[in-house]
Amino acid sequence: MNIGSNLQFLRKMSGLTQEALAEKVDVSRQTISKWELDAACPEMNKLIELCDLFHCTMDQLVREDMNVADDMYSNMRCEWVEPFRYLQYTVISSEPEADAIEHLKRTASVLGIADPQIIGWDFSHLTQEQINVYNMHGYAAALLLPEDVTPPDGMTVLTHPRQYYAVITIREPFTAPFITIPNAYKILLTYIKTNGLCGKKEKGAIECFEKEYKADAIDHMDIYIALT
Repeated sequence: MNIGSNLQFLRKMSGLTQEALAEKVDVSRQTISKWELDAACPEMNKLIELCDLFHCTMDQLVREDMNVADDMYSNMRCEWVEPFRYLQYTVISSEPEADAIEHLKRTASVLGIADPQIIGWDFSHLTQEQINVYNMHGYAAALLLPEDVTPPDGMTVLTHPRQYYAVITIREPFTAPFITIPNAYKILLTYIKTNGLCGKKEKGAIECFEKEYKADAIDHMDIYIALT
């Protein structure tokens, strides 16, 4: 069972101290500490209260390993993304991410954009044959356009509305990208659900996307999920 580690994870995700959680479920702080250390197990009625409080199932609380967060994940927050214009390029292949991003970097160079900002997200509109037979997947990338840049005719400029997002930062996301990045989405979705976060997804807003950058010469990635 993973009750102790899961409880500690959910409590921290909700920004609660042991004292605050104890007050919510009407037990002592020492009892919460024992639960988190697996020195004692909550009674059934308390398990139900905890599941209701953290918006999780009994199976998730008792059996799953929800505590996938470590030092590489930080700064979970909610923020507004202001409207922006962008060019989109979508690739369906066995390695679409690099192809899409490199294409937009070349486009940025042609447009005279010295420090291009590029975001990306999975493109899911594939056939089962493309996925199962040819091992393909899709990726869409967007080049954000500075206000003073006007692309030539023939380039379709899209406009993204102001949208409220939940965000998480990953430090060195490419050390094990097929583990760290999916885990980040899982953590952020848990953060959204646990805290009951909601908003309104505006028409034309991207549901979720990733933004890569360097900070102190270290690779970072911010992952955004639109609040709905």
